[in-house]
Amino acid sequence: MAKANDKDRIKKHVNIVNRRASFEYQFLVKYTAGIMLKGTEIKAIREGNVTMSDAFCTFHNNGLWLHNMHIAKFTEGTYNNHEPVRERKLLLNKRELVQLEKKSHEQGLTIIPIRVFISERGFAKVEIALARGKKLFDKREDIKAKDQKRELDRGGY
Repeated sequence: MAKANDKDRIKKHVNIVNRRASFEYQFLVKYTAGIMLKGTEIKAIREGNVTMSDAFCTFHNNGLWLHNMHIAKFTEGTYNNHEPVRERKLLLNKRELVQLEKKSHEQGLTIIPIRVFISERGFAKVEIALARGKKLFDKREDIKAKDQKRELDRGGY
């Protein structure tokens, strides 16, 4: 019985999306990066226990680092359990890192994570985007378009 519950808890296809990011930012370029994890973090990701609404990326120590992504502690982790909020290094090609670093120094651009998923090979990946913050009127237009689409879907037109 316990084994059946374990299989239900751990998902094969993990796709955790940062919905707030698409509302707050306009995405210019998207990249897929690997992420360096410790110990029980991959098990917690496979359970779907990730929150990344306030997450962002910065460059330091010759690499791209992910900040404020909360990976909840693994339920069966003992003293080996990981720290929920810590800096995690993102893995990209040297060419992509150079491009991102040049672009991120421009005024008004930032790097934010969009989604966390498990690749076909079983590795945890993070989709990041070079983004520009939306103005208030852009957000209003997005809300207006979303409401219009919802009304059309309801009406069956």
